[in-house]
Amino acid sequence: MGNHPARSVVRGAGIVRPVTRADLDKQPHEVAEMFDGVAHRYDLTNTVISFGQDRGWRRATRAALGLRPGERVLDVGAGTGVSTEELGRSGAFAVGADISVGMLRAGRRVRAEVPLLAGDALRLPFADATFDAVTISFALRNVVDTGAALREFARVVRPGGRLVVCEFSHPVNGAFRTVYLQYLMRSLPAVARAVASNPEAYVYLAESIRAWPDQQGLATRIAEAGPWDRVGWRNLTGGIVALHRATRV
Repeated sequence: MGNHPARSVVRGAGIVRPVTRADLDKQPHEVAEMFDGVAHRYDLTNTVISFGQDRGWRRATRAALGLRPGERVLDVGAGTGVSTEELGRSGAFAVGADISVGMLRAGRRVRAEVPLLAGDALRLPFADATFDAVTISFALRNVVDTGAALREFARVVRPGGRLVVCEFSHPVNGAFRTVYLQYLMRSLPAVARAVASNPEAYVYLAESIRAWPDQQGLATRIAEAGPWDRVGWRNLTGGIVALHRATRV
């Protein structure tokens, strides 16, 4: 199910105490350490627990950005760079940034050609208006200050540039939502225990997905953060995931 955290993008680590609902304040060092610990089998685990849907979500994100050859796009919370690699298939120059050194190391071992840099979502190491577009997939809910991150994304994007947020959301069908939440809270951690290098991290991830706002709630956050305009979204997989899109004023 592709998930990323950090000190702004909080990810997790080695062996730390299990992260529970009480820890959803996303203390940077704890989450960053937690995701360092899942880096080794991160991509495989995401594919297994999403039943292979993660590949389609990445393709949909690339399409929503409308990238053209020669444009520059920043992939925040890129983790191992699998999403950055997908963006590069558009012909655009795609750069990934993540706060988890462990995730970046894992990505560089298998994707040496993908530019991956260490970077905090709240203090990106790029000049103003560097990029034509910015995206973040399955990581915004793990940023300690959502509004500040959205403003930082706007800083590094040129006026008229695009934002796409790919994030877990709320299934629109009530019956399906009930079944999904049961899977999320009961089955997902069990599946993760079979394939993940640090399955306790997925307990936190399940809780963070359940606590995240719905589609309209995230659209409101983006609009209020500014300077983003023309905010809209479309659901993927019945609303398990939503793509939010906005344009830099």
